[in-house]
Amino acid sequence: PAPVTAAPEATTPAAPQSAAAGAPASTPWPADLPPLPVGDYAIPRPPEVVRAVYLFAAQHPEVLKYVPCYCGCNLMGHTDNEDCFVAHRDAQGHVAEWETHALT
Repeated sequence: PAPVTAAPEATTPAAPQSAAAGAPASTPWPADLPPLPVGDYAIPRPPEVVRAVYLFAAQHPEVLKYVPCYCGCNLMGHTDNEDCFVAHRDAQGHVAEWETHALT
């Protein structure tokens, strides 16, 4: 599998990553993905980590489909961990809309 790299924030074309991520200093956000959701709350992890996880969710639904979520989001209709990140995919399986639940 291809290595997961962090994507830039939705408002900037590129952002630096931590050296621990093992990725280039700046990685462009894939053009076929919508911008990341923005909320009026503080995110629980550094932005580069959040970008990397959302990118992984976009590229690896086959993994997250097997990861249950234990935060109680099943009450929101979530059936697996991918539902915490992706609200909707188009007919080709591309992310059409992000879920903001994973940001909280």
